[in-house]
Amino acid sequence: MRNAEATLAVIRERGKKSLDLEDVYRQLYNPDLYLMAYGRISRNAGAMTRGTTQETVDGMSMGKIQDIIGLLRNERYRWTPVRRTFIPKANGKLRPLGIPAWSDKLLQEVMRSLLDAYYEPQFSPHSHGFRPARGCHSALKDILHAWTGVKWFIEGDIKGCFDNIDHAILTSILREKIHDGRFLNLVENLIKAGYLEEWKYRPTLSGTPQGGIVSPLLANIYLDRLDKFVEQTLIPEFTKGGPKRKCKEYHRLTLAIWRAKAKGATEGDLKPLRRKARSLGASDPFDPNYRRLRYIRYADDFLLGFDGPKEEAEEIKTRLGTFLRDHLKLELSPEKTLITHARTEKARFLGYNISTYNKPGLQGHGNITLRIPPQVIKAKAARYMAKGKPAGRPELIDDSDLSIVGLYGSEYRGYTQYYAYAANRYWLHYLHWVMATSLLKTLAGKHKSTAKRMAQRFAARVITRYGVMKCLQVEKPREGKAPLIATFGGIPLKTQPFAVIDEFSPGRDCIRTRAELEQRLRADECELCGSRGNIEVHHVRKLADLKVQGRRERPAWIRVMASRRRKTLIVCRECHDAIHAGRPTRMRDPQDAHPF
Repeated sequence: MRNAEATLAVIRERGKKSLDLEDVYRQLYNPDLYLMAYGRISRNAGAMTRGTTQETVDGMSMGKIQDIIGLLRNERYRWTPVRRTFIPKANGKLRPLGIPAWSDKLLQEVMRSLLDAYYEPQFSPHSHGFRPARGCHSALKDILHAWTGVKWFIEGDIKGCFDNIDHAILTSILREKIHDGRFLNLVENLIKAGYLEEWKYRPTLSGTPQGGIVSPLLANIYLDRLDKFVEQTLIPEFTKGGPKRKCKEYHRLTLAIWRAKAKGATEGDLKPLRRKARSLGASDPFDPNYRRLRYIRYADDFLLGFDGPKEEAEEIKTRLGTFLRDHLKLELSPEKTLITHARTEKARFLGYNISTYNKPGLQGHGNITLRIPPQVIKAKAARYMAKGKPAGRPELIDDSDLSIVGLYGSEYRGYTQYYAYAANRYWLHYLHWVMATSLLKTLAGKHKSTAKRMAQRFAARVITRYGVMKCLQVEKPREGKAPLIATFGGIPLKTQPFAVIDEFSPGRDCIRTRAELEQRLRADECELCGSRGNIEVHHVRKLADLKVQGRRERPAWIRVMASRRRKTLIVCRECHDAIHAGRPTRMRDPQDAHPF
């Protein structure tokens, strides 16, 4: 894998220096890049989902990699049209989703790694969507801690962004930096490969393939022009003046307070003066020579904070729409592109309500406040309710107690972590009550008991930085190992404005698993019979699929995978065919156990 990492490091250095990229197509001949890509995407939920062909990650082999490289060498690789399906959106509408074939996914991941290594150093620091070490929380933290004195929010949403990306403009943007015709043709053929909807072929005349691995990166490359326009044109034009001029009345009052204290005035005498001073603020909010414009973007949603008159905020909105229409052939969504007063209204961005600190009689400094919208609490609680009351989930009754509590616990942790920056994070107490009641009713249905008895049976306490807290907990002892523990609750709901939340960096276990999978595949040895050559990888969606119903004995290959707790098994083609046909597989001598 060092070869792949060295290749990406060289491309990354060219990106940092903004040097043109040449001869990138030849990098697609490197098998190490495909092994790295396979390790990254083989664990994805959609790896076992078929596209328009029967091919999935199951049966992955070095031979497939060599076949792809052979087609690329002869410039004969053809993208398969994606299978289009639809998934529901939050507003009740449906979003189209494309499912590519496995070989296309693998090649797209290799292309994505090359393009990402080159373009990532050049992207704007104000862009946070689909980027390493960035995400929703990095964008929100930037707003929370770096934006002050905002008077107007300009909420921006691009109408059908991914579906309306112009192919000609996208390829022209890529040609500015990448001087390799074969690679550009490969990208162009990808975005024009078309899709099958109800098994009828339809061409893609615009947009990037929804569901494609490389699509988010291509969208970032496309919208980087918007970032540059805001940073290089709008921000310099609408940012002027030094510090705001001082409010004379405020400083007159502070001087009067100082003199009164010197003469022995009591705190009660000073209270009216202090209240009036706080209502004014130290600086003049109507300084005509002061302007500040700030910008943040996550995918196709962006937010601008402006300190200046509303007329200029309207002008900024108009110029954004004009630039998108004339230079990127995109349109702003009229119903979602709004100008919001920061103190009296709330802007919606990344699931948060955003406003400035608003307390009657207090001018303040325009500090940003993030809050959970009431609609979000109601919508999330509704998932665990029926007829207006918390209800159990009958579909989980056949699962173990550990699995049920673990599922509820992970869902609740996700909600509390996402809204860690919210000033009203304590509102999640209502969601906690609904989910806890739903959990207890689910367990009661499983054990044919009552929620009250389940609450007594699974009650526990955990130690947090804020003290001891109550929770629901299940512990499963294991001989010779630490017990498995699943916990629901026990999370303090205090605001954590400085919490560090890493959304995208894989953990050590994930990285080690990827490297181990690549190492096992390179070993070129069947982990069942020990034969070499014609090696493939057998995949299962989840470890639960290894369970065998009834009392019949589990096949040998299932026992091997279950004992190692792996969703992959390196096998020869004969053993792989036997697994899918339900026939017994050959087994090696136990004394020659595989090192992995």
